[in-house]
Amino acid sequence: MAFGAVQKYPVEITSSLRPQNAVGVAIPFNGTAIFKPTFTTKDQLKSNLVNFFLTPKGSRVFNPTFGSNIKQYVFEQINEGNFDALENLIQSELQQNFANVRVENLEIYGSEDNNQIQIILTYSIKRFGISGDQITIVL
Repeated sequence: MAFGAVQKYPVEITSSLRPQNAVGVAIPFNGTAIFKPTFTTKDQLKSNLVNFFLTPKGSRVFNPTFGSNIKQYVFEQINEGNFDALENLIQSELQQNFANVRVENLEIYGSEDNNQIQIILTYSIKRFGISGDQITIVL
């Protein structure tokens, strides 16, 4: 279940001028100040997805259901069986927590030599006119 998601439709700024009101905060935190603000729904959604998948479930004190269990696959064998289980986990967590996100493509690659798993998620949200956006997570 999503945590207190408020349905707001921010105005997208398409001009070259810097907008006055930010929609949220970008991840990773590497701005010139402490935080780098995001000014579009598309950028903020991307940050929200990365934040969700990289936060272990149960690590937020007042919101223990927030987060994903994908980090449990860090020390598992890299094989097709685990890729299928990981894909099912990602699909179900997206359906539970980001109901508007439609998965267009989900690719999972593993490198036994580097001991890493790469997840490439291509998604769309019809309601906001976002399509073909992508995030990459490396475990």
